[in-house]
Amino acid sequence: MGSRSSGGGGSIYGGAASYRSREGLSTRPTASSDEIQLRIDPIHGDLDDEITGLRSQVRQLRNVAQEIESEAKYQKDFLETLQMTVMKAQAGVKNNIRKLNKSIIKNGGNHIVHVVLFALFCFMVVYLWSKMSRR
Repeated sequence: MGSRSSGGGGSIYGGAASYRSREGLSTRPTASSDEIQLRIDPIHGDLDDEITGLRSQVRQLRNVAQEIESEAKYQKDFLETLQMTVMKAQAGVKNNIRKLNKSIIKNGGNHIVHVVLFALFCFMVVYLWSKMSRR
């Protein structure tokens, strides 16, 4: 909100130039980027029309700000829900890894022996087959 945008209305004044209703109004740079100061040229326009136009633009900006606020709240709630889901999933994975490690420690020796014996058997079959096929 407090940053100046060069994309909004092609102006360095936070896009205020795009909300001018007539040629009689012009923006001036201010010390704070949250303020917009207007200089009214009484020769080129009617003050009442300018005020009415500015009020409708302020109303539009308020509506946009309310939409942005509600969308930001929705996004915040969604992110909080997503973070809780990720935390629960991480806890579940950690729990399952702990159980798996206990199971491997308990039964892991037998499985490793079986895998090594199977690998030796496969190696022996391939070795004998290569010896037989050369003859």
